[in-house]
Amino acid sequence: MSWTRRSFLGVFGAASYAGENRTPSVRAITHGPKYHWFGYYDKLQFDPTSRYALGNEVSFEHRSPAPDDVIRVGYIDTKDGDRWTEIGVSRAWNWQQGCMLQWIPGSRDEVIWNDREGDRFISRIKNIRTGKERILPAPIYCLSPDGVSALYPDFRRLNDCRPGYGYAGIPDPNRDKLAPEDAGIWHLDLKTGKTKLLISFAQAMRIPHPGGYSNHAKHWFNHLLYSPNGKRFIFLHRWRGDQEGKSFSTRMFTANHNGADLYVLDPYGRTSHFIWRDPQHVLAWAWHPSHKERFYLYRDRTDRVEVVGPDVMTVNGHCSYLPGKRYILNDTYPDKQRNQHVYLYEVATGRRIPLGSFHSPKEYTGEWRCDTHPRYSPDGKKVVIDSPHGGHGRQMYLLDLNGIL
Repeated sequence: MSWTRRSFLGVFGAASYAGENRTPSVRAITHGPKYHWFGYYDKLQFDPTSRYALGNEVSFEHRSPAPDDVIRVGYIDTKDGDRWTEIGVSRAWNWQQGCMLQWIPGSRDEVIWNDREGDRFISRIKNIRTGKERILPAPIYCLSPDGVSALYPDFRRLNDCRPGYGYAGIPDPNRDKLAPEDAGIWHLDLKTGKTKLLISFAQAMRIPHPGGYSNHAKHWFNHLLYSPNGKRFIFLHRWRGDQEGKSFSTRMFTANHNGADLYVLDPYGRTSHFIWRDPQHVLAWAWHPSHKERFYLYRDRTDRVEVVGPDVMTVNGHCSYLPGKRYILNDTYPDKQRNQHVYLYEVATGRRIPLGSFHSPKEYTGEWRCDTHPRYSPDGKKVVIDSPHGGHGRQMYLLDLNGIL
């Protein structure tokens, strides 16, 4: 690469060149009058065959969910006219992550999602072929790669501390406690339904933070994710006190699958979206003294960290690795024109491959914004996003990667 070309990329932060790539075809796989979305980028939306894509359906937008609001869950057959099949309902959901609807890892037939019965949150496992359903006595957030375990935070506290990520309907019994001992991150056995508290808020708070916590800091956990081999998991420890005001501070932890061997992977207070690259490395948008706010690749249980795409991936986004780890799938929040950009970053070359720009009207903001949250299919040939750009409210769109990579 010549100095001139390198300088151009450094200025404009987009290593893709005219005529070198074409954008994929985009088609709506859901339609009005109801609104449809999936939610977070790190869940299994597709079954192992890459044919069936899960989704949520709702009849309203632009307000917070109330305890009595019910959404419908189902799947789209992407090889049969994008036909929608309903499989159940949920009373435990939010705009950012839906009801944690996802396929059981490795299963062609079983899906799981969260719901509410009376004064408790539960999860349902349903076989879409036979219709057989099991109810577990607790909700889920992330599933282990072998499909036998789940982790979940306190969704009651999340709803109180971080609206948009918790569930309405059950108040937090520890609302007036800054760091409770009896709540935090739990393990759920998907076979037996047994639960166990792994890490409490008080336990995390007792681990020193550089500079200390602000006065009256209230603590919570969010964003849990097992490593690819299931031996460790990651989570964000967040708190808000007098110093943070309406914002919050964050540090990123990893821990053994049983909650032991806690390690502060990012102590600097601004960790955002992350993904495991492999069992030893985590990619995350964060602040680091070397390059300030950028994407960084952390090696677990060490202080080794390297910046990734500092001149290309220059803004926060929902990142994941396509199968084979050659490409990072990512997006952006709305720019000044309120366009959200979905793209691939080629790790070896630093090349940015645009997949599309999608307009988000100004009504989609705050708690009920519609992030694209790009999710890929197991075969790596499809990407599905949530977007209101088509003029029919939030719907799901499929991006065909055939011929792009």
